Amino acid sequence: MITLDNLTLKYADKLAIDEISLSIKAGEKVAIIGTSGAGKSTLLSHLYQLLNDNAAYCSQKQGLVDSLSTFHNIYMGALDRHHWTYNLVNLLRPFIQPLTEVTELCQMLELDFHTSKKLSALSGGQRQRVALARAIYQQKPVFIGDEPFSALDPIMGKRLLDLVFTKHETVIMVLHDKSSALAHFDRVIGLSKGKVLLDIPHGQITANHIDILYSDPSVQVAPVSLKQA
Repeated sequence: MITLDNLTLKYADKLAIDEISLSIKAGEKVAIIGTSGAGKSTLLSHLYQLLNDNAAYCSQKQGLVDSLSTFHNIYMGALDRHHWTYNLVNLLRPFIQPLTEVTELCQMLELDFHTSKKLSALSGGQRQRVALARAIYQQKPVFIGDEPFSALDPIMGKRLLDLVFTKHETVIMVLHDKSSALAHFDRVIGLSKGKVLLDIPHGQITANHIDILYSDPSVQVAPVSLKQA
């Protein structure tokens, strides 16, 4: 689906990704892990730019509009599927079909309040699920998520992860929950100081690999790849 060859990226004039090479196939469920500042979000943003037409992006910034209702924040995920006149009328008075679709999606995401509720009245965890709902409502084959469950408890996070897997052919997700990455993804990519230190399939990665990734950054360790694992 996508191949990166000696990719180098900067963020705020600082080196964020340092000559990394990797490929991701359609249908893979890939977790990206690493310490703060490892380049995870920069890499994810770049992948989204490359896959834009086929991918939905759920970022940490969320991009929600406080003055709009929950319904309209989620419906924004479908703007490119309709003519602007349809979207304008739907803004003033929601049509039955999208209203039903968004309501059902909210129920799946355990948002147990009316979709007319203003975003400004929601908690952090609720806002995160609204952002997740908007990404799912784009109905793209690829889901790209930057810690989309960070404000949720692990049990709910697992339920919503299952929903994301069901709704998307391919999933690429940055996670802070290392146990979830180990347990539920086909493949784990570990970044350290802008380089790929781990790239191991499910069933072969161990807690020891994770310990290496999060070890003292002054300690030099050799990368562990799919071929080596």
